[in-house]
Order: sequence, then structure tokens, then C-alpha cells
Amino acid sequence: MNGCNSKGILAGLIMLLLGVLTGCDSAPDPTITIEFWAMGQEGERVQALLPEFERRHPGLRVRVQQLPWSAAHEKLLTAYAGGAMPDLFQLGNTWIPEFVALRAIEPLDARLQTWPEATLADYFPGILATNRLAGRTYALPWYVDTRLFFYRTDLLAAAGFAESPTDWDGWLRAMTRLKALNGGNRYAILLPANEWQLLVILALQRGAILLRDQDQYGDFQNPRFREAFVFYLSLFEQGLAPPISNTQMANLYQEFANGYFAISVSGPWSIGEFGRRLPAEMQEKWNTAPLPGGIIPSQAGEPDRPAVGVSLAGGASLAISRTSPRQAATWTLLEFLAEPQQQAQFYQLTGDLPARQSAWADPALADNRYAQAFRQQLQYVQATPAIPEWERIAHRIAYYAELTIRRQMNIDEALAALDRDVDRILEKRRWLIRQRFEQPDKQTDSQ
Repeated sequence: MNGCNSKGILAGLIMLLLGVLTGCDSAPDPTITIEFWAMGQEGERVQALLPEFERRHPGLRVRVQQLPWSAAHEKLLTAYAGGAMPDLFQLGNTWIPEFVALRAIEPLDARLQTWPEATLADYFPGILATNRLAGRTYALPWYVDTRLFFYRTDLLAAAGFAESPTDWDGWLRAMTRLKALNGGNRYAILLPANEWQLLVILALQRGAILLRDQDQYGDFQNPRFREAFVFYLSLFEQGLAPPISNTQMANLYQEFANGYFAISVSGPWSIGEFGRRLPAEMQEKWNTAPLPGGIIPSQAGEPDRPAVGVSLAGGASLAISRTSPRQAATWTLLEFLAEPQQQAQFYQLTGDLPARQSAWADPALADNRYAQAFRQQLQYVQATPAIPEWERIAHRIAYYAELTIRRQMNIDEALAALDRDVDRILEKRRWLIRQRFEQPDKQTDSQ
């Protein structure tokens, strides 16, 4: 009996020991994995920065999913609908209002209160503003872009201008002279007829607000927008710009090198493209310049005042999912990617311009003569209306602009039709605003 008891006790101890060992083997992994979705080349190149992050934070790992830009918006919406959002994700900054309205983004204000005031001030103000809605910050700029002039310095000099003009009158004179070179058989500027950006830039420079009454209605028949539209159309009517879309230009870089046009309006991605695609003998014959400014009409009898050459606030931002169970770890990654030294290194990896101004002290940017105009322009950028419907509105602007350029509508018809279309697009927005007004106790912090 005692022998049996001894054998039973021994067997029990062995089983207990095996259980302890098994339990040790199956202990949960303390490593936290952050899911990060990024688009295009950024999703590929950002991975070069992550070993340093993981070295600093041994308990954190980052898993990057690279999305093509063409599918990214739909992929994020599908993930939101299915409750499968990543912890950290990249957004074009015009997408932010839509994802705020969906309550998909965690506000950052409480965490940003731990930052020194000078850190937020290091961002380009107009770009940072695109990440804020109704007084709250929902994302941080990751990289920035805007649009300005890429121009042939040799052709502009031949037209009698040592530098790019800084106002609309000088710009128009320069383009008229550029057109006259070579017998007027070429053009001064390339403005793809199916793009909306320059028209909106000109309108913003004239002080147009684009939408009115809390962004509930289109304001495109406003005299300020109309004035910008008339000026924009005149560039085609005077033969200064060819009436073609961007799909009709066989090789933009070859035509620029051939002098088919002398000025293009583009973003920072074109710095690398011009460097790679223009022939070697052309590399000293082009440069970049901030956009010239318009004149803002007077108010209440005050004199007209010159406008700064405002351009669009563009780029991409990083946001944290509202439903992420790893928000603290994700914030650590977001802070790392926001560091000036990481932003400078990311520029060298991608050519994307840093959102932090101190990162521009890096020699790769400070010594780049083509990038300096962007630093100037980024001080004077303005966001398009911060509403989820903006992308649809922008497409309608481009649609009616092209119809007018091709003389299928006149200006008044196009602007009236644009206002009607935009008012229809904003119908749901008006309904939501009425609901909030009539039932204030049911308001939320969504857009």
C-alpha cells in the first residue's frame, strides 16, 4: 500500500513538473506588434527606418502592409467597415475629414500636450492645419507637398526675365513673351485641361472661399472665383497653354526639353523626375520658383492688397485607429517617425519633403537648389475645405473647367452648373447640420 502511494506521489510530481515546463513553453509573447499600413513607395521605404525603432524599443515590433495608392482608400474603408483597421495608417490629408466623420481616427490632443510648444511650431502651419478639424488634431503630417513652377531658366532669360515673376501681371507678361519666341509656334505653360489644382489655387489667391454657409453650398459664382476662372481661361484663349489633358501629352519631359512649353506647375515628386528624365545638357537650364501672387479685392472701400502666392497644402499624414488596442505603442512609433532626423532620412529614401522645418537643415535638402523654392512656398499654403465630400467636388471643378476650355459651355453656364452639382453633393451635409441644430443633445464630436 505504501509502495503504491509512493509510486502515485512520484507520478503526480512528474506530471506537475511536466505541466510547469509546458506552461513555461506556452507563456504569452510579451512583444507588441504594431500594424502599420502605408501607401506606394512609402510603404516600402519606411521599413529601412524601423530597425532603429525596434532597437530603441525592444518590446515593440512593426509589421508594415504596403498598399497601392489606387486601392488604398477603398481598402481603408473596407477595413473600417469590417472592424479590422490597422493601428497606424497613412492618409492623404484631404482624406482626413472623411475618416474623422466615420469616427475612425483617435484624436491626438491629449498626447500632444506632453510635447514642447516648439515641437508643434516646427511643422509648416498650413500643412498642420489640414490635420485639425473643429479645434482637434487627428493626425500628424508625415511628409508635405505643394505645387509651384518648374521652368526653363534659359527660355525665361531669352524672354527678358532674369527670375520668375512674383505677381500675376509679371507672370502674364513673361508668358506672352515666351509665346512669342520661335514665332509663336510653341506654348508658355502646360496646364492639363482635366486638372483642377491651378484653378483652385488662383481662386484662393483671389480670396475665394469655394464653399459658403458652413460649407453647405457651392460658392463658385462668387465674383472672386469667377475672376480667377476668367484669368485661367484666358491662358488657353490667348494660346499661352495648349488645350490638352495630361493623357494627351506623350512625353512631358521630352517636350519640356524641346521647348514645347517653358513652365509647368507641379509638386516635389517632379524634382527627381526632371533630374532622371531630362538630358544631361538640360540639367542647368531649369529651376523651381514659388507661385506668383494675385490681388485680393478691397473690402468696404479699403485699398486692394497684394496676395501672397498661395498654393495648396498637400501631402500625407499618419493617424492612429480609434479602435486600436495598442494606442500607447502606436503613439511611440508615430513620435519616432515625426523626429526631424527620421524625416530627413525618409526624404533621402523617398524624395518626400519633410513636414518638420528643422529637418530641412539636413545637407541633402539645404544644398538642393530645386527644393528651396518648396520651402518658401510651404510657408504660404492653404487647405481646401475640410469636408469628406471635397474629392467629389474637385472632380466636378475639373469637369466643368475642361468643358469651358473646350468651348462646350460658357463661363456663366459652367459656374451655375458647378454650383448646382456641388449643392447636390452637399445635400446630406446640410441634413446632418440641421439634425445637430435641432437636436443639440445628440451631437457628437464627429465632423
